[in-house]
Amino acid sequence: MKRVVVGMSGGVDSSVSALLLKRQGYEVLGLFMKNWEEQDEGGVCRGAADYEDAAKVCSILEIPLYTVNFVQEYWDLVFSHFVEELKLGYTPNPDILCNKEIKFNVFFEKAKSLGADFLATGHYCQTEDGKLLKGADPTKDQSYFLHALKENVLKEVLFPVGHLPKSEVRRLAEAHGLPVYDKKDSTGICFIGKRNFKEFISRYIPYRPGHFKNLSGEIVGHHDGAAYYTVGQRKGLGIGGPGEAWFVVAKDIEKNEVYVEQGADHPALYASGLVAKEPTFIGGNFPHTLPFRCLAKIRYRQEDQECVIEAIENDVVRVSFPEPQRAITPRQSIVFYDGAVCLGGALIEKALN
Repeated sequence: MKRVVVGMSGGVDSSVSALLLKRQGYEVLGLFMKNWEEQDEGGVCRGAADYEDAAKVCSILEIPLYTVNFVQEYWDLVFSHFVEELKLGYTPNPDILCNKEIKFNVFFEKAKSLGADFLATGHYCQTEDGKLLKGADPTKDQSYFLHALKENVLKEVLFPVGHLPKSEVRRLAEAHGLPVYDKKDSTGICFIGKRNFKEFISRYIPYRPGHFKNLSGEIVGHHDGAAYYTVGQRKGLGIGGPGEAWFVVAKDIEKNEVYVEQGADHPALYASGLVAKEPTFIGGNFPHTLPFRCLAKIRYRQEDQECVIEAIENDVVRVSFPEPQRAITPRQSIVFYDGAVCLGGALIEKALN
């Protein structure tokens, strides 16, 4: 009998993953991971509440539940990097780094130490012969966050709910008496949750007041530090006055200036290409001849966009878009797709006009 360790988060997706695997005849072990120790803004320790939910589910399914503490690893490998990138003026995506360094690295190795043939998680994506495919539910597909995984890891990973719509996952949970069937999906920073981002980050990056300027150099408002803002942002700027809403179009982190313009479709928000660095492709090298026309996302939940990978040289990827893209943001990831197959991705360095 094959042994599968399921990453139990206390949510409905991992719970149903464990349910399905047990029904399929695997020997199933649950493994709960603690990565953050602070209480949320309501004074609740979400980790403790999630563990209780995971324990209830494992008891119902009659599977053992183990715990592992990766608080230090999360701080060293993910969160400290996240904060340093923000200080440099970038907009990193900690969820992608967390999957690469924690869930499918140190957590994966812990699962293997428990004798696992496979690690399973509740991610909405699928695998096929070491390839990563989109999840069947287009509104929940999470392949964007997993694009940095490698073929050898994916061959030992199972995504039991990847072929299902979310509604069916919840139905299965309710039908089998799992108390998390209607639990809300987790949101916000990976493992930390949804918080007032500016207030939370101010604990690690001190306020540094400066000016909002338009592209003509006129001061139109004041901010608390360029590190708190990202390209395309509208909410939380606090700039009043007549006309359309203001949007962040650029930043100068050294001068601590944030440039804004009015209108969601201001030309300064659009670019027809980008340069990205540190490409990672699931099979190792890029599998196609360049230039290569494919699909891409420059942020999670974005609709697939047509693009052309023009060149890959010295760990630098140059990409063009037939349709200009809005708010191309440094240190977000561009992820490439060939139909439903995720090819890999890279970290956006800058937009090109």
